[in-house]
Parts: sequence; structure tokens; C-alpha cells
Amino acid sequence: MSPVLVSLDAGVLQVTLNRPEKLNSFNPEMHKLLRQALERAADEAAVRAVLLTGAGRAFCAGQDLSERDVSPGAAPIDLSVSLGSYYNPLVRRVRELPKPVVCAVNGVAAGAGANLALACDLVLAARSASFVQAFAKIGLVPDTGGTWFLPRLVGAARAAGLALLGEKLAAEDAERWGLIWKAVDDGRLMDEAASLARRLAEGPTRGYGLIKKALRISSGNSLDAQLDLERDLQREAGLSEDYREGVTAFKEKRAPRFKGK
Repeated sequence: MSPVLVSLDAGVLQVTLNRPEKLNSFNPEMHKLLRQALERAADEAAVRAVLLTGAGRAFCAGQDLSERDVSPGAAPIDLSVSLGSYYNPLVRRVRELPKPVVCAVNGVAAGAGANLALACDLVLAARSASFVQAFAKIGLVPDTGGTWFLPRLVGAARAAGLALLGEKLAAEDAERWGLIWKAVDDGRLMDEAASLARRLAEGPTRGYGLIKKALRISSGNSLDAQLDLERDLQREAGLSEDYREGVTAFKEKRAPRFKGK
């Protein structure tokens, strides 16, 4: 079986991490196929939203540590190579994708797997799922954007606790803390995630991409710079066919029929 499964239906590209026997931990082949799926999502007009999830009982356990040779006498491992070649480009692709990305966390999300989920736009998690910043347990620093996402989502104190202690955070606590969008009953997870992804796929795709851009840039901007950015992005959104359709539908008191243009 392929370590990444991809299917397109009703504008939603579902991408499933598929190494359940390894808790969907990353190896080079998974990175390669996930990159290809995200490139497809960016390039194909038929793709208007992405739904990312995992097969089996985990979402993603992070890096497959069985591929790291740390035995006595083995050469030291330069982990910056892995981050520079795989994980950092992955986070950038998700964040910069001009289409919404929904993540359905079906089980444990640990290490890089937890932070990959946090890179997505809307995160739903099964109530039995959990998030673990496991890095400190093996002497490492949170990566895959973890040190950037955590303090912005939950504040400095909780970010430090999660990063330093490496304790599991239950899905319901993750929702309460503002780490994720919503925790849902296990049996409802995929239905709710798919419904949300379909709703986004029927929406103003161009506008969604501009919203993502505005939110992404805001953390590094002053208010004045952000106001200028909003002005420029709003001009771009206002020139779209979807804006014209949205206003027309409002005036005609009907549901809009967006084309994502």
C-alpha cells in the first residue's frame, strides 16, 4: 500500500497518511508523496479544499525513529538536513497553499505530527485523540513550526509546559485551550471533517486564499502595515468573480454559487 492515499471528490482532495503499522510516522517516501499531493492541490483548479487525516489509530507520530542510527560508534546525525529538506518545506506548503486545509486528527498526533496538524487551517480531533510535543523526551527542540505555533495559539505559559514536559494534551483540552477548532465524538470525526471540507470547497476559494495570506502575515506586521495589506488584498478580492456572485446572490436573496475564481 502507498504510504499516502489521495482521492478527489466534490472539490475536496482527501490526503490520508497511510503507514498505520508505524502510527503514520514519517519516512522519505511519505514526505515525497505528501509533497506531491500538496503540489497537486495548489496546481489543480478542480481542487478547492484539502482534507488531511491518518489511517488506523494515529494521525501521525512524527519522525520514524527506527530510521535513525544512534548506535554506539555511528556517525552523528545532522538533523538540520532533515528539517531543511522535508519538514520546513512541508509546513510552508501547507501554510502558503491558497486553498483551505482541514485536518482530521483521528488519534495521537505526536512530535512533527502534532505540529503538522497545527499548520492546517481548521483542525478537528476525535475526543480520544491527543497532542504530544514529544521532542524533549528525546533531547530535542520542537520543530515543524512548533515553537512558532504553540505560543501564538495557547500563550507562553502553556506553550512552555507542553514543550518542556512533553505531556499528552487531550483533544477536549486542546479545544478549550484554543489549540484546535473542535473536538468531536470519534464516530463523527470523518463525517464532520468531510462536511466542513465540502463546505469550504463550495466557497469563494480565491477569497479563502487571501484570508490565509492576511492571517499568516499579520503576526509580523504592525497595525499600520496590516491595514495596508488588508487594503491591497481587499482590492484583489473585490475584482474576483466570486465577489460579484456573492453580492448578486445577497441582493437576490439566494445561496451564492461560487466558482472559486
